[in-house]
Amino acid sequence: MIAQPKLIPEVSQEDHQIIMSADEYLVWESQQEEKYEYENGKIIAMTGGTVPHSQIPANLAALFIPHLRGKGCKVSVSDAKVLVRSRKYYYPDVVLSCDDRDRFSRDFLQYPVLIAEVLSPTTEARDRGIKQQSYMAINTLQAYVLIDSERPIVEVYQRHSDRAWEYQSIAIEQTTFEQDDPLIPITSIDLQFPLSALYENVDLLDSSQL
Repeated sequence: MIAQPKLIPEVSQEDHQIIMSADEYLVWESQQEEKYEYENGKIIAMTGGTVPHSQIPANLAALFIPHLRGKGCKVSVSDAKVLVRSRKYYYPDVVLSCDDRDRFSRDFLQYPVLIAEVLSPTTEARDRGIKQQSYMAINTLQAYVLIDSERPIVEVYQRHSDRAWEYQSIAIEQTTFEQDDPLIPITSIDLQFPLSALYENVDLLDSSQL
């Protein structure tokens, strides 16, 4: 029988700082109404995002699905956990797996080829820090994408055959795409798409509103 998670005495329950094993976390989280990530023995509550934060992953998934149809790939938006080697469990905004070892996965994915996170003020430090380091340690990962939710800026890390990572930033100064609409290449799945497709139906803020 899995023991109930115990709170550290000096930490409040409202902070969700619960120490438990990874196996205990999987059982505990499956019984919760909300989603929680797991990192170094602690659970981290997933907070609600903005409307752009929700729309952008949907747009990205909509680009992937027809391109990958018939290739045995799974595209998940926000609801699929990813296990990294150090026994951390994260919920990326978008995760793509084309690995047969993930074919019948139910609780989490382990062999993603691409992970994307939409940046927000409350999540950017972790998305650029411990999450990025953890994701890039996954052997199968070929692309890590960071997407600004308020400005047309996309950062793409792509892994070469020599295992080295290449960084590319794709951005425009204006908040419309009438004058400039650069392409975003995802080489691992042989796909490129215009920046505007990622921000479709997203009302971006100009510099005076930031």
